[in-house]
Amino acid sequence: MADEKKAEQKEKKSKKRGKEEAKKVGFAANIEEGLKARSARLKDRFRAEGVPALMKELGLKNPMEVPRLEKIVVNMGLGEALANNKILESAVDQLAAITGQKPVVTRARKSIANFKLRQGQAIGAAVTLRGDRMFEFMDRLITVALPRVRDFKGVSPKAFDGKGNYTLGVREQIIFPEINYDQIEKVKGLNISFVTTAPNDEQGLALMRHFGMPFRQ
Repeated sequence: MADEKKAEQKEKKSKKRGKEEAKKVGFAANIEEGLKARSARLKDRFRAEGVPALMKELGLKNPMEVPRLEKIVVNMGLGEALANNKILESAVDQLAAITGQKPVVTRARKSIANFKLRQGQAIGAAVTLRGDRMFEFMDRLITVALPRVRDFKGVSPKAFDGKGNYTLGVREQIIFPEINYDQIEKVKGLNISFVTTAPNDEQGLALMRHFGMPFRQ
């Protein structure tokens, strides 16, 4: 009898684990479907409307000449991490939640005595997004996160680097709904860099506008 009860309990536990795993798989599948849907929405709109409009605006004859978005780099610098490792762990978790991808820890390239900084010491976290995740993140940034900025009047059109790449500074990570305000220790800023194939800032600005970036007038 004892053996039968043990076998029955073992079977129940196995079924419970199976249900939990199925839920996890289903949840992951839903996330993946949502990612693909947002990514496809932005890509399809850009191909159908953005490419022809850019060809006309920039005087290009071949669609292959139209500038493209290559990658998005999301970076969170953390000077406080030098004294508190928990701050770094928190930043890594938050970046993962915001981008849907595991961040890498950024480290100091050289020692700076005045800042008590040693070479190789952790100073922040970063994520590089490409492909579907890149388009999904950009769609979510433009349609969900930026409108949550207090008194939002658009982003600056002057933050290009002279080579067609654009960097957007975000003062508060809480504009992303994936971040629970009640569970964070400190409000942190982050930089979002859009790396493009545009040869100059004029084309880079045109590209970002056709992706829907809400620049100030």
